[in-house]
Amino acid sequence: MTLKRRRLYFVVLGLLAVGAAAALVLTALRQDIVFFFSPTEIVEAKVPTEGRRIRLGGLVEQGSVIKEGATVRFRITDGANVVPVVFTGLLPDLFREGQGVVTEGKMGRDGAFLAAEVLAKHDENYMPKEVADSLKKSGHWQESK
Repeated sequence: MTLKRRRLYFVVLGLLAVGAAAALVLTALRQDIVFFFSPTEIVEAKVPTEGRRIRLGGLVEQGSVIKEGATVRFRITDGANVVPVVFTGLLPDLFREGQGVVTEGKMGRDGAFLAAEVLAKHDENYMPKEVADSLKKSGHWQESK
């Protein structure tokens, strides 16, 4: 075996090892990717949400918050469509109707979003980027003063 051929084998083996490592990393990260969707995207079924962990964001609809012990039911809207949400746990202190929120969880079989986590804005000047973008896209964005 010549020196040239041995180097070629090492280069090919090195490329195969790098490719296998990249494939393993991408496969592992694929399970942790969480995509953001607006209520319109969910309602119009533009996305496959069955059994996937996703983020849903928008505004908490006025008059929709119902507290039943530790379980809270509310609706998230982007002005065009509404998705019902069920959350069990402690809500953020700044959570209220008309507030921008991002929830993370899975869609239930009954069409309600089963939230595992609820995030609310932390001051008057902040709206999660995804929520602001979906409100601008739907034409319901209101600039703060």
